Amino acid sequence: MQKKNKKKLFIFLGLLLVLVIIIILNSTKKGGYKYTVQTEKVVRGSITSFVSGSAKIQPEIQVKVSARVSAKLVELGVEEGDYVEKGQFLARLKQTDYKAAVEQARSNLRYAEAGYNKAKSEYERSKTLYNDNLISEAELEIAKSSYEQAKAQVEQNRAALEKAKDDLSETVIYSPMEGTVSKLNKKVGEMVQGSQFTLDVIMIISDLTKMVAETEIDENDVIFVSEHDTAEISVDAYPDTVFTGIVTEIANTGETQGAGTQEEVTNFLVKVAMLEKPDGIRPEMSATVDILTETHKNALKLPIQCVTVRTPLVPEDKNNSNSSDAKQDTMKADSAAKSIRKPRTQEPVEVVFVVENEIAHQVPVKTGISSDTEWEILKGVEEGDEVVSGSFEILSKKISDGDKIKIDNSLKRQYKE
Repeated sequence: MQKKNKKKLFIFLGLLLVLVIIIILNSTKKGGYKYTVQTEKVVRGSITSFVSGSAKIQPEIQVKVSARVSAKLVELGVEEGDYVEKGQFLARLKQTDYKAAVEQARSNLRYAEAGYNKAKSEYERSKTLYNDNLISEAELEIAKSSYEQAKAQVEQNRAALEKAKDDLSETVIYSPMEGTVSKLNKKVGEMVQGSQFTLDVIMIISDLTKMVAETEIDENDVIFVSEHDTAEISVDAYPDTVFTGIVTEIANTGETQGAGTQEEVTNFLVKVAMLEKPDGIRPEMSATVDILTETHKNALKLPIQCVTVRTPLVPEDKNNSNSSDAKQDTMKADSAAKSIRKPRTQEPVEVVFVVENEIAHQVPVKTGISSDTEWEILKGVEEGDEVVSGSFEILSKKISDGDKIKIDNSLKRQYKE
């Protein structure tokens, strides 16, 4: 009797163990999620691409005031920050040497004029004597030559006097435009080096009523920028304000930095006029410029984090799928019945992972323009498709075509709130 009871007990425990195993297997099969992900929907809307660059705020018009002659600075009529009118006195250089040069040139001219008058009289007298056959033709030619040399000497000394006067006038400097003295480089007592080829800037006068943001755009991006493009200007000194601007100038020639090295870059100077000038803005303030280059309306778009790069998959057997409808049916089939496609050896392509019936399907896409948060999708998905958006590690490295996934957007909603 005891043996029968023991036998029944073993049978019962065995059945119980089998039942537990079945429950566990069913539970695993029912769940079986490989990853938990967040998703986004493919939507339609407007998307705008832009080109960005760091910038410096500068006056639209400014003049570097320098001297054409060299001398000591003896007087300044303005201070930095002063507003000046066109033609207003700015500075005076030491004039002693230039006044002496004028007097010397004037004296040389008088001497040359006296020699000219004498040579002219002798030439007139020689012509009379020649007509009376009292001197030879050779003697007449000598008199004529002396007269012409004296005349040229007068013209030369007259030009020297004009230059000396002009140099003297250059020792007094007047404002070439109406504006503000935005920078003063010299002090009274310092030397000013005058030259036609190099500038020794005394001061800078700027029209501060019109400001531009000057930015350098990479050669790969500048081709998308055109004059009159709208731009958004963020000035570091005004952190909560975005100013509107218009592209007014694009350099024809780029500037190369690090030539011959791996860090070689070529940038093009782009000027963006500010349509509104905030109070207190000054030249050389730091800013960032976003130039809006293109807008597409009613475009399919996805958050930028939904698109990743993967090795393309082997195409499905055409004999098993003769139509697009059949292909869609295959994608929606149960994961157990679906044959997983294997990556093939090719260059990586842009893809998204479309979610259907808790299965992730790797789908190649063709992207268009992008904003700072979204990609335009030209091919590969349709409006309303649900696409994996995170986490970054799962999307970029772990998830594979055919994986069963669990969608949990609660964390995403929490961030949005």
